[in-house]
Amino acid sequence: MPESSSVAPTTSSARAGLHPLARYLGIRLGLTVLLMFGVTLVTFTLTNLVPADPVQAALGEQAAADPAIVAQFRENAGLDKPLPVQYFTYVGNLFQGDLGTSQQTRGPVAEELGKAFPATAELALTAIVISIVIGVGLGMWAALRRKTITDQVIRVVSLIGISVPSFWLALVVYFVFFSQLHWFPGSGRLSPAAIPPPKVTGMYTVDSLLAGQWSTFGDAISHLILPASVLALYTIGLLTRFARSAILEVLDLDYVRAARAKGLPGHVVVSRYVLRGALVPIITVLGVAFGSLLSGTVLVEKVYSWHGLGEYAYAAATKLDLPAIMGVGLIVGFVYIGLNFLVDVLYGFIDPRVRVA
Repeated sequence: MPESSSVAPTTSSARAGLHPLARYLGIRLGLTVLLMFGVTLVTFTLTNLVPADPVQAALGEQAAADPAIVAQFRENAGLDKPLPVQYFTYVGNLFQGDLGTSQQTRGPVAEELGKAFPATAELALTAIVISIVIGVGLGMWAALRRKTITDQVIRVVSLIGISVPSFWLALVVYFVFFSQLHWFPGSGRLSPAAIPPPKVTGMYTVDSLLAGQWSTFGDAISHLILPASVLALYTIGLLTRFARSAILEVLDLDYVRAARAKGLPGHVVVSRYVLRGALVPIITVLGVAFGSLLSGTVLVEKVYSWHGLGEYAYAAATKLDLPAIMGVGLIVGFVYIGLNFLVDVLYGFIDPRVRVA
């Protein structure tokens, strides 16, 4: 009995010494690592279940008809080994930063993704910033003016934003603002005469600011406006509807009524009580929307010749370039997992009930 009584306070003090937020983040980080291993397994398995023959796609019909060439290709690519051996070899190479060699370009997939991913990230980040500013603003405005004409108009506009196909809108915007009005450049990330900034992040807007190349920064912004606006329209409609719904739920809660009863100014009630209470569902939608922007830019990038991750994935899929396809799948999967982890971290900071639970 004395021993048990002496051990109990030590255990409880150890538990008490670990901050709830630190324990919460540790659990989420462990789950994130497990999910990343799961992404590698799923990506490898699904890619190898493709019914088409990657050997024929890489070699062509004439070379694929020669058994000696096919056997040599399978040996060099490691395709002659059992699938479990191929998977563990693949994971071992991943720890060394090796994503394999593209079967079409014969270049390292990691280097090619390093060039394509920053372009898509720049486009997606610009689109998500536009979406946050406009979508959350319209959602809050509609919620505070509920059951008015303003509310009805904003709801109709958000419905249009969700319903319009991105590829159709990209073509219309390209035709109107580039071909007809000549307000914005039509394709590419920079004008032919512009000098690309020294590569730091791979995003021209950020790198040009770091290098002090203001003319290049302005040129990069002008090229970003059209494709980013097209991508942002759907997210704006989605955020507007979710923000309106979340804010309406918070407006009817007791602590908001109590804040108003205390005589606090309206902007204080909205910013400190209403908006913070509605942030959790809004952040959830933002995480999913940003991941969708990164992985769903194929058609927009093709229209505007953006040469990003979406265009790279399209080329890899049409040519059955398995290492490139797996590389794109890993990048997209890791981005979604990273965003979910970031959203979980923000949950813990915004809502104390999450980390306590």
